Amino acid sequence: MLTDAILAAAHYLAIFMVITFLTIETVLVRREWMPTAAARLARYDLIYFLMAMLALATGLGRLFYGVKGADFYLHNPVFHAKMTVFVLIGLISIYPTRRFSAWRKAAVANAAFVPSDQELSRVRRCLMWETHLIILLPILAAFMARGFGLR
Repeated sequence: MLTDAILAAAHYLAIFMVITFLTIETVLVRREWMPTAAARLARYDLIYFLMAMLALATGLGRLFYGVKGADFYLHNPVFHAKMTVFVLIGLISIYPTRRFSAWRKAAVANAAFVPSDQELSRVRRCLMWETHLIILLPILAAFMARGFGLR
């Protein structure tokens, strides 16, 4: 029971941190924040990634060591939908991550570097997709925790 509570708390904290750093990235992807934001975005994106991996690790901990057990989750299509959304968010985040790294390098080479409007727009669109999709995760989690999909 204690293990389950610790894993749940760590899972929730990691999720809050994912949302926090996704929000920071979304705010900083603006022309007026460049070039200062270019280096910061790469750092914040690394923390975003690490928090997403912590959320995944603690989620897997809950899956295998939690009170409900793996059978409860693995046979539930809502769990699979939740994991699909998580993977989709991860796939969408690849483009911004690559751009942030490139922008950081460009800002180091040129102190006046500013990404093109097209690049900023595309990265921002990806971040907005991530932001909108992440809202589905607690909704699916709430339904899953109450056994929806098992009936």
